[in-house]
Amino acid sequence: MPGPGKKPASLKVIAGTERKDRAAEPSAELPVVTEVPKPPSWLPNAHAVKEWNRLAPILVANKLLSEGGLSALAMLCSLHGKLVQLFAAGEAPVASMVAQYRNLINDFGLTPVAQGKVKAVGNDTPEGNKFARNGRRAAP
Repeated sequence: MPGPGKKPASLKVIAGTERKDRAAEPSAELPVVTEVPKPPSWLPNAHAVKEWNRLAPILVANKLLSEGGLSALAMLCSLHGKLVQLFAAGEAPVASMVAQYRNLINDFGLTPVAQGKVKAVGNDTPEGNKFARNGRRAAP
């Protein structure tokens, strides 16, 4: 069983235990999609296209969709369309389909738990330490 997760960098800054030699390597930044793309022609059904038209604007508006994530979004929508077809036919999807769907929506931050874990790509505004008082003491 794995141990506790790593402490976020922001908490290390607050605690004064941040070390430059242990800083995380910067990750690759893929180009952000700025306009809502058209759904791919290969999406299997109308439910998948409808899901693309619902999710793509949300992800673009929140800077959560990059050029590299377009195919993953298409797979998410395709899987959604297949799940809807199965449920509409009165059938139950296999567990692996549901698990894959759940993994994909988590990757895009589309569940309440995953929203805090996904960060917008291309975020140009650095966040300052909101707990810093610039050397001033708090008022009594």
